[in-house]
Amino acid sequence: MAEPKLSNLAQTLIGSEIVKLGGIIKDKISKGEQIYNYTIGDFDSSEFPIPTLLREEIKNAYDEGFTTYPIADGETDLRKSVASFIKTRQGLDLDISEILIAAGGRPLIYAAYRAIVDKGEKVIYPVPSWNNNHYTHFTEGEHIKIEALQENNFMPTADQIRPHIKGAALIALCSPLNPTGTVFKKQDLLDICNLIIEENENRQESEKKLYLLFDQIYWTLTFGDTEHFDPVTLQPKMKDYTVFVDGISKAFAATGVRVGWSFGPKHLIAKMKAINSHVGAWAPMAEQKAVAKFLVQEEIVDDYFVTFKKEIDYRLKNIYDGFIALKNKGYSVDAISPQAAIYLTVKIDLVGQAFNGVVFETQPAVTEYILNEAKLAMVPFSSFGAPQDSSWYRISVGCVKKEEISDVLQKLKAALSNVK
Repeated sequence: MAEPKLSNLAQTLIGSEIVKLGGIIKDKISKGEQIYNYTIGDFDSSEFPIPTLLREEIKNAYDEGFTTYPIADGETDLRKSVASFIKTRQGLDLDISEILIAAGGRPLIYAAYRAIVDKGEKVIYPVPSWNNNHYTHFTEGEHIKIEALQENNFMPTADQIRPHIKGAALIALCSPLNPTGTVFKKQDLLDICNLIIEENENRQESEKKLYLLFDQIYWTLTFGDTEHFDPVTLQPKMKDYTVFVDGISKAFAATGVRVGWSFGPKHLIAKMKAINSHVGAWAPMAEQKAVAKFLVQEEIVDDYFVTFKKEIDYRLKNIYDGFIALKNKGYSVDAISPQAAIYLTVKIDLVGQAFNGVVFETQPAVTEYILNEAKLAMVPFSSFGAPQDSSWYRISVGCVKKEEISDVLQKLKAALSNVK
């Protein structure tokens, strides 16, 4: 018997590809298999606890009775603290009317899409990237996918965007990028900004402007010589056209605390506030009060970043070094040197090779083999909109235990050795 029909959105919405993969992994674990689950962009709180002061301030806020509705655009003290945090660490001057608080980054991205994109309007986004395909579907926008290339560390370029920019409503970018852990080079991002400004200056006053959604949720997590660049610092005219998405979830291993913020043009932030108000996507009052007190403790925040980033960097570098060692021994793998975030981009290219006489004819078959034989679970780039035959994967190190890295690499080597 067929299921009853619902809305077109409900009937056509595709579930999260990563959640689907997670279901397969959980089933294996429930049957007693040891799986190294490096698929989830989250943290093992036993390895990466939130800052002690933040945890204490959350408890204090509940004890003090902060359990009611917050202000729709975010508690004033938190917006002031966010403005101070961004000014100190990023050099951008913000009025609190340009800041919106929500329950993490997702409702802010959703609100930005809803506030900007009308049905049938073009949304330009790179692949691989996280969830832009789903948000475009929510708004019934026209998907304009830019296939970013390995030679540019999977970041899109102005030359790729230029042919599609006429009439577009939104460009959605992320740097550092989920899933790759790579960042924009200064000139590449500046070229995109100048392209947006040129397009907007050529539009009639009555026309809708082209906006940039700039997700920088991982921007505090850069390693080595990597530098984070943002559109408004590079090109001040972009302040009229850029809405940022940011928050505490990745910067402080606080994915479950659910405090995010957007900042951008005042009129756009006001409309996003109205949308979020109807959805009820507020960050909890107690958590807002706690984050307001925590963010301005510069020395404590600095000390946390030093230890936190060191631990992430260790995992990224050691897994990267392991993949490169395998590559140098002739195995069909590769990796991109880690730059930022909690992600490592790796390649396993076994299509056309065989295990026990059975040829891997598709990349999903390779993914399944690595999961079954090496017990290593990674997210294929195809889950982020890349072609189905892409041999690139995302490894997330937020749940990696340092002592297991050697075992993982040994199991991977053994699995690769059995392929002919």
